[in-house]
Amino acid sequence: MIEYTEARRFVLERCRRAEPTVVPLAEALDLVAAESVEAREQVPPFANTAVDGFAVRAADLHPDRSTALRIVGTVRAGMSGLDSPVGPGEAARIMTGAPVPPGADAIVMVERTEVSADGNTVIIGEAVNAGDNLRPAGDDIEPGDVLLEPGTRLTAAHLGMLATVGVTHLAVVPRPRVGVISTGDELVEGGGPLGPGQIRDSNRLALRALLRSSGFDTVDLGLVRDDEAAIEGALLAGVEHCDALVTSGGVSMGDFDYIKVVLDRIGDMRWMQVAIKPAKPLAFGTITRRSDGAAVPVFGLPGNPVSSMVSFELFCRPGLRQMAGAVGEDLDRPTVLAVAEEPLTRRPDGKIHFARVRCTHDLATGTHRVRSAGAQGSHQMAAMAAADALAVLPDGPTIEAGAAVRVLLLAP
Repeated sequence: MIEYTEARRFVLERCRRAEPTVVPLAEALDLVAAESVEAREQVPPFANTAVDGFAVRAADLHPDRSTALRIVGTVRAGMSGLDSPVGPGEAARIMTGAPVPPGADAIVMVERTEVSADGNTVIIGEAVNAGDNLRPAGDDIEPGDVLLEPGTRLTAAHLGMLATVGVTHLAVVPRPRVGVISTGDELVEGGGPLGPGQIRDSNRLALRALLRSSGFDTVDLGLVRDDEAAIEGALLAGVEHCDALVTSGGVSMGDFDYIKVVLDRIGDMRWMQVAIKPAKPLAFGTITRRSDGAAVPVFGLPGNPVSSMVSFELFCRPGLRQMAGAVGEDLDRPTVLAVAEEPLTRRPDGKIHFARVRCTHDLATGTHRVRSAGAQGSHQMAAMAAADALAVLPDGPTIEAGAAVRVLLLAP
């Protein structure tokens, strides 16, 4: 067996970041920026009001009695302003976001004013300071400000910020397009009756769902029968229009599976037994794309459904995220330190165990707590479906109730 860290390092060394591409800003959500962005204009571009109210000269308002000011106009959002400045003893109606007219240096909230019956005068019962409720030009962003660094994963807020300074396109690392294939004469699709020795193909659907939820584009390469020519054709066709391939099954030691035979012939593969449970068998390598000579990563995951999903989390997802520009901690799911609410059973066997658990968070204490999600067999999907985290159990005896345990969060 090889250590988990060695297997992971081997995968990541061969999952190289994709070449940047330029996309419309609206298509950049959750992608990684490949360039820095520097502001070329102010935001806001002009002084404007933060509230509905009246634009005034702060010096005109009395601190100990009401002040009557003559209303000289109205400024709405989208207007250029008034024809003349606000002078002594004058005020202008103003709507949120509208430009502050020349002469005015503060805004009084409409709730704190009273307009005369004829609509020509506003009565203000309090004093204000210059600058109150006013947003100066450049209050948020100034020309030359660095708004974005390469390597930033783009959120909705990033896109909104870039739109405010006129960015329409951005260089990003594209998300990988990942092909998923199942092979085996024993596999069937759909809900019809099973024949002798048949099982339903669940891995392909589950893996594609994991890929989509992780932000990758997926291609269904289908269910291919145990025929070397058919498998080879599906794999070679897949690498021509995918950035990576994922297969499941046929990677255990001693298996003489058609997928293994074909991958050994057309790819540069390493077949590993990793010191983890579940998901010990792992195949990883590359197939050379004939059209351009690119080395396309191929992840050969175990066939047992729980093992397949755990292997995806530990090896496939980090490798693909690195291809999409992620680095460091951003490669993996978030991890927290939790307290075991019950014993998490295991025995020393030279492996790290990844137990399927339920994780809760006590808001009052800030403590995470975990308990088993159910039966831990590598074929038992009910517990995998109930789990929202993987508890990382180092080699050794059972983790007793009350002990600390590191947890990989699979859900927010």
